Amino acid sequence: MLGAIDGCITTFAIVSGAFGAGFSPLVILVMGFANLLADGFSMAVSNYEAVDAQRKHLEAARRTEERHIKLVPEGEREEVRQIFASKGFSGATLEKIVTTITANRKLWVETMLAEEYGLSLERFSPVTSALVTFAAFVAAGTLPLLPFVLPGLALPTQFVASGILAGLIFFAIGMLKGLVYSQQLLRSGVTTFLMGSAAAALAFLVGYLLRLLFGGEIS
Repeated sequence: MLGAIDGCITTFAIVSGAFGAGFSPLVILVMGFANLLADGFSMAVSNYEAVDAQRKHLEAARRTEERHIKLVPEGEREEVRQIFASKGFSGATLEKIVTTITANRKLWVETMLAEEYGLSLERFSPVTSALVTFAAFVAAGTLPLLPFVLPGLALPTQFVASGILAGLIFFAIGMLKGLVYSQQLLRSGVTTFLMGSAAAALAFLVGYLLRLLFGGEIS
């Protein structure tokens, strides 16, 4: 989802900046697709590295806890007791919780990882995460470029059509983000739409000012 948002925003920003600079449709296409693939790959690699680092950190913490439980089980058992005592448990209930958790080595380790380290126990494949990010980035980012592929359309018409497509994507992805994170759908959609529009407007302004500064139309 975040890859799709980034793909559409960055691609339409390229389109807006190139249009503001007076570039031809061919140049806009070249810049757009070059940015789409390069940025998509860069984001996928960053996602891979982040997920892989999280996975390695989780495994390192798991090994540490397993070693601690093996070497100082009473100390680790007391940590479990303190964790659940801080949650309001006491007496026989607290002791039953401690006994239940520490009777299962896997549950014991995972409890410590979640409660002591604050780590998520969900496992994600770095490769899958990178591929999904790249696919979402390219899929959403390609749509604002489609009007420039269509023959017979004037450049201003192509730009307007690209802007409409980008705006719809911004709004739709924003609503999807709101659905995933249990936010107000309309507000989330409008917020994403405004952020994407602001990025595009800034890029257009930069391109337009540079064209005025250096003069002429670049084709």
